[in-house]
Amino acid sequence: MEKLLVTQALDERDLLVKKIADKIEKANLVDTIRNNENMVSKARIGKEDFARQAESAYQQIRDLITRFQKIDAAIVASNAVTKVNTSYGEFTVAGAISLRNRLRGNGSYDEEADFEGNLLRKMENEFRTQVQTAEARNQKLQNTAESMRLSILGKDSKVKDDKPLEVVETYVRENTTVLIDPLNIQKQIDVLKEKRDTLLRELDTQIKVSNATTFVEI
Repeated sequence: MEKLLVTQALDERDLLVKKIADKIEKANLVDTIRNNENMVSKARIGKEDFARQAESAYQQIRDLITRFQKIDAAIVASNAVTKVNTSYGEFTVAGAISLRNRLRGNGSYDEEADFEGNLLRKMENEFRTQVQTAEARNQKLQNTAESMRLSILGKDSKVKDDKPLEVVETYVRENTTVLIDPLNIQKQIDVLKEKRDTLLRELDTQIKVSNATTFVEI
């Protein structure tokens, strides 16, 4: 048995992916030869030498794949049982990685499964749109009200007649647009954003610490 830190196992696994791909691409496993020649057509070496090289290359690739599978299985098994703690609860490393990927839109469902991020964007966009709508309507209302006041009093009038102006104030009051915000949505946005950002930071830290301190056996 060989013991490796998870960080070492992860690095070797990444290296093996590239190494196996390179070996497969460079391998010469099949060639041709004319009956009246001593060397194979592509590699230009003797048939027996080519056979030995092909068998060796094939075996090296198979051995590297086996090594990759063992390392990958050990990492998966370790991640399934090793626990990490955050201010929002305890997770296995596998669960922490899955949650982190989901929050970053890197999981199986891409950004579609970043529920918290999508909810935040929905809340922010809707709040901004409705605030702008209310402000635009109320500005238009004030312009209309000002026109009504000028019509009642005249631009140069110095005399104030409260009764006609009360009609204008009533009109403004009844037609003012107000925001309906039962969730106190800006507060919810701040809370959700803080929780999401904190959780992502803690997951990153705890996963790194776990990988740097946990051993796997190959």
